[in-house]
This record gives sequence, C-alpha cells and structure tokens, in this order.
Amino acid sequence: MHMTSEKRWLRTKAGFGIIVLIIMVFMLFGCGNNDASADEAEITEGAEKEAEETEKTEPEEEAEGTEEMMRFYINDTELEVTWEDNDSVRALKEIASEGPLTINMSMYGGFEQVGPIGQDLPRNDKQTTTGAGDIVLYSGNQIVVFYGSNSWSYTRLGHIEGKTPEELADMLGKADVTLTIDTAE
Repeated sequence: MHMTSEKRWLRTKAGFGIIVLIIMVFMLFGCGNNDASADEAEITEGAEKEAEETEKTEPEEEAEGTEEMMRFYINDTELEVTWEDNDSVRALKEIASEGPLTINMSMYGGFEQVGPIGQDLPRNDKQTTTGAGDIVLYSGNQIVVFYGSNSWSYTRLGHIEGKTPEELADMLGKADVTLTIDTAE
C-alpha cells in the first residue's frame, strides 16, 4: 500500500503538532514550578530576615517585662497575651499606665473585632497574614483582635495564648465586645 504525498504530509503535520503540544505542556509545568520555587525562596528568605531582625531588636528581658506588666481583658475575661517588643506596644503600655484603656470593639468582616484607641501609636506596618488570637495595630489608631484570618498591612502587637480558634470565635464572633488593657500593679 502506497501513501500519497498528501497523506504523508498530513501524518507528518499531525505528528509535529503532537510533539509541539507535548513540549508546550512540559514548558508550562516547568515554568510554573520555577515560579513556585522562586516564591518559596522569597518567602523563606523573608522569614529568615524577619527572624534575624527579631533577634536583633527583641532582648528577652524587655519582652518578658512588657508581657508581665500588661493585662488584657475581653469583656470581663482576662486573657494571657504574649506582647511584641516594639514602639507600638511600649506606647500602648504607657497609655494603660495612666489608667485602664477601655476600647469598645465592633465586629468586622466575620473574622475580627476592631476598635479605636483614641490616639495614634507609632507604626511599623508590614504585609502579614493574621490568625486567630493575633492582636494588631491598624492605621496607627485602631486595635484589631482576630478570631479568623486576614492578610493586610499591620503592626503586630501581640498574640492571645491558651485559647483555641473555636474558643476565640465563640468569645469574639457573636457580638461587639469591650477590650481593656491595664498595667499590673
């Protein structure tokens, strides 16, 4: 059986198309993996830099001193908080040392409670993803307590310890709350 030159040409063309398709698939997956690796490397590098900066700027004695000297309440429930060692927390501590700082919080977005501090605090906003229990400064004058997660540019203030995400959602996700920050006597 002899093939006509037209049939050979069509077979060659179909074979060539399949080869091109296979090459494109490999290139597509190859490029995607390289981008993911680059993203992972960037994330890892950023986390390492943040850890190094934290080590340089957070002497343990000062962080522990701040932790022990501020009390944090949601409504009438005292919660254990690990405070960051930064200018924002020091300013918050100074305000609370003049008398308890009470903030009327409002539910927002189904994942956080937000309330005005009444004055501006120093900021060091960084793009971050928060989780349940995170306490952050937003726009320099609002405190936010998360019972869910969000990604935005915030200054980290602290983290509520010893509560599960479910317990925090139960405490913060049903109605507006009152937050009180006080210095220990």
